[in-house]
Amino acid sequence: MDGEAASRDHVGSLERGLAVMEILARHPAGMTLTEMAEEAGLTRAGARRFLLTLAAAGYATQAGRLFSLSPRLLTVARTWLGGSSIWTFAAPIMREVAAQLNEACSAAIPSGEDVVYVARIPGRRILSVSLDVGTKLPAHCTSMGRVLLSSLAPNDLETFLDQAKIERRTPKTIVKRRLLAEAIHKAKADGFAIVDEELELGLRSIAVPIDDRTGRTVAAINVSTQSARFSIEDMERQILPVLLGAKQRIEDFFFV
Repeated sequence: MDGEAASRDHVGSLERGLAVMEILARHPAGMTLTEMAEEAGLTRAGARRFLLTLAAAGYATQAGRLFSLSPRLLTVARTWLGGSSIWTFAAPIMREVAAQLNEACSAAIPSGEDVVYVARIPGRRILSVSLDVGTKLPAHCTSMGRVLLSSLAPNDLETFLDQAKIERRTPKTIVKRRLLAEAIHKAKADGFAIVDEELELGLRSIAVPIDDRTGRTVAAINVSTQSARFSIEDMERQILPVLLGAKQRIEDFFFV
């Protein structure tokens, strides 16, 4: 019954019309009726009806024999993107990461000497540290913080290292500023950061940067896990490729 109900609710003509829009998007110079009919698998009469309907609705324009998309579609896209933050749309990608690894996936942006969480997909395993959207954590002892610090200009990083409050959260927290600088420089060279039980004993995390189209780091995403679940080597081998894939998808969708 579910399949029958879905079939009744499926509007085939709308689906074909959307396909025609996608084809037009791939041909910015425009297409003739014949070209559209051939590529969309329609009759000339069918292609004509779809194209003229799109033109009447303002989603396509006609210049002689050529049809092309109109700027109205861009207005719709801007309205869609403007109504929510990037993380609303990145959340499904992060959810896939969390489901694949059975671990939490989070995103954060810089906030002074801290990072603030802007998205979080919890894992199936409970961590003692409580993290939600809006949570602030010190940048110096978190993987996303290290990644974000590694993107600072040399003068700004020097100022941070001179003035930031560097507190020991666990016996493993790096508090010597020279060693912290080395860890931050390593994160920049590697393109990722792993923090091993520096925020909380038993907690490891790995983060990668999210860069805009100019190459500027605007955020970071990470996966956090229990130290008993993944060794440092396992994190690089198993988690990092998944995280890098998510990074690429987010950047391609929003910044290319």
